Amino acid sequence: MRRAVILTLLALAGPLTACQRDAQDTAVQSGDVITLRREVSPPQPQVSADLAARGADGCLLGAPPVPKAPPPPLPLTGTLGLWVAEVDPATLQPLRAVGTNPDSLFPLASTYKQAVLWAVLRAVDAGTLRPSERFDVTRDNQSLGSYPFDGSSVRTLAERMIRNSDNTATDILHRRVGLQAVQDVADELGLCRTRLIMPTRDWWVMQAGLSRTFSGTGRWATATGAERERLAQLIDTDARAYRADYLQRRLDGYFDHHYDPALDLITHNVSTPYEFGTLLAAEFLRGGLSGASQRWQRQVMALGYGKSALTLTHRGGVAYFGGKGGNGWRLLTYSGYVETTDGRHLVYAFMQRDAAQTYTMPNTRRAFAWINAGIQAVLDAPERPPEAGPTPP
Repeated sequence: MRRAVILTLLALAGPLTACQRDAQDTAVQSGDVITLRREVSPPQPQVSADLAARGADGCLLGAPPVPKAPPPPLPLTGTLGLWVAEVDPATLQPLRAVGTNPDSLFPLASTYKQAVLWAVLRAVDAGTLRPSERFDVTRDNQSLGSYPFDGSSVRTLAERMIRNSDNTATDILHRRVGLQAVQDVADELGLCRTRLIMPTRDWWVMQAGLSRTFSGTGRWATATGAERERLAQLIDTDARAYRADYLQRRLDGYFDHHYDPALDLITHNVSTPYEFGTLLAAEFLRGGLSGASQRWQRQVMALGYGKSALTLTHRGGVAYFGGKGGNGWRLLTYSGYVETTDGRHLVYAFMQRDAAQTYTMPNTRRAFAWINAGIQAVLDAPERPPEAGPTPP
């Protein structure tokens, strides 16, 4: 069955809209992305070492021992992961939590885009990115799906990235702050299994067999640190050589005839439910942002999908919600941060890969039935004692 790959990672609050015009066939004006990488000097990490349960290598330890999440109330296929936790806003430690496969690796799809927003706001605070800076859509930076108009500001691109899951808006912002600047969001928290470095078009170029760098080396899958950054820059250069419509045709052929699910974990940005839940807690509760940037972050993240799907919302129990989801070929992800009206702070990360369904958006109701069951189990649980095991930063 033929399907439009541009549905991958689209807005979860509404259907895909057709592109309104052709992208301009001009070179990107900001220059080589490699020269932009070190423009950003992010703030120092805001998580103290004494709060971080890390190994000798500086990496966050695995999920603490917590009760298994309740089974999904509605059937879900494939490999599933869930982490739901109430966190202490002062220490970011989980007070209560449930999990299923919390340390298993999953592709993030569009859920990763909130890390781009965080990196953007860090750059704004560092003075290396002006909120008024404007960008055009070019052959060089257009990704799949609908895209913003020329002259869009940082704020417009950020809103489209979260509300509409606009891939071009994401790639423009990701490259502007630097590929490594987005990866730094995870690295500074010791989330060593979390990869956030790749813009959206790069994933598809690798899957479509169009990256000579990716196809010519077996080192990408396990690369870390400076080697991962070097290869990511080369893969990104490969990706920017192709028009979006050509990439779309090649990607259609890949999914129709050559799809390899093992490539999803190699080409996509990835994380585990537990590591991504840790990122969510830090993002919303200790993001290291100025007051103005923190307000901006909360306003934009409130545009993401999920609030209307939460049982707590319909009970009048949500004081604030920020979330993001993503979907792809046999992939589905949802994540969110919730402040309840009685003052509790919740995070959730749902992940699905290798689903029986190629188009996974219809699984949304089933996914949130499980998320809601996990949230209720956490709200009903006794507080986790400090001696029960290691805690996240």
